[in-house]
Amino acid sequence: MPQIRIKDAALYVGVSDDTVRRWIDSALLSSSKDDSGKTVVDGFELAQLVKKNAVAVADPSGVGRSARNSFVGLVTAITMDTVMAQVEVQCGPHRVVSLMSSEAVRELGLELGSVAVAVVKATTVIIETPTGKM
Repeated sequence: MPQIRIKDAALYVGVSDDTVRRWIDSALLSSSKDDSGKTVVDGFELAQLVKKNAVAVADPSGVGRSARNSFVGLVTAITMDTVMAQVEVQCGPHRVVSLMSSEAVRELGLELGSVAVAVVKATTVIIETPTGKM
């Protein structure tokens, strides 16, 4: 399993270094030392911990859907002309951008600061990894 240094683990899961150290101190996460003597955690164990404790913002729409990737957030930008619009939604730490008709923006009543649910149903999702050792 990949071994990840504390500072990188914190960066990847969006918490502070101190939070990762508290997880280790409270036995929620085990650690070891790498070849250079730095404290590392097991990547899979870290992934399981954050998955178990993930709390998604509840979808306020109450709509059932087949898409599994829906993100609740706030509209932060709308660029619109007579036919098309670009809408940006900040969903936690993630920025989701959608291109849609200007008519749809008006019908949905989207405006800066409004709550929106970004629903992603894709035929392709690309996963990349950083090159080199972590």
